[in-house]
Amino acid sequence: MLREANTIDILVNNVWGGYEDMVEDGVFTWPKPFWEQPLWRWDAMFAAGVRAHYRASQLAAPAMIAQRRGLIVNVSFWAAQKHIGNVVYGVSKAATDKLTADMAIELKPYNVTVVSLYPGLVRTEKVMEAAEWLDLSNSESPEFVGRAVVALATDPQAIRYTGKVLVAAALAQEYGFTDTDGKVPCPLTLADV
Repeated sequence: MLREANTIDILVNNVWGGYEDMVEDGVFTWPKPFWEQPLWRWDAMFAAGVRAHYRASQLAAPAMIAQRRGLIVNVSFWAAQKHIGNVVYGVSKAATDKLTADMAIELKPYNVTVVSLYPGLVRTEKVMEAAEWLDLSNSESPEFVGRAVVALATDPQAIRYTGKVLVAAALAQEYGFTDTDGKVPCPLTLADV
């Protein structure tokens, strides 16, 4: 696509690995301690997550630099700042936030905004498979996260956020958008998660 259009305005890095087989033989393995986590989970989180975000950004940056505008959104989560779920997840999300902060420094002179976006609990297919172990009362649809990206992409002053961590539900309050059901989930803070 980039070769054909020769331009790119928005890149959302949201691919991730390591969620496969969260339930094995009827046991929810996600919260097990690091010494009981399968090594494939580390490899998947870093290869299909952090590395993929880095590589996609690396490919998009030259076009954004040339047009002197763009938005790169790295989907991350509070696990970057607090133990949530398991060690592998936290380390990979912290790497994503550091990737965001450092890319933002290098791209800001070209008016390219780079942010980490923290959704709440998103009702993806894999999350819904584990729903019986999760509290979905303040969860978000995938479309809600997309609406946060659209709000940032259409904000002519989005560069003010470059290098920062943003919370999707807080952006909903700021920009005035809702989830597909018309509600605005409560923005989580570090104390809430």
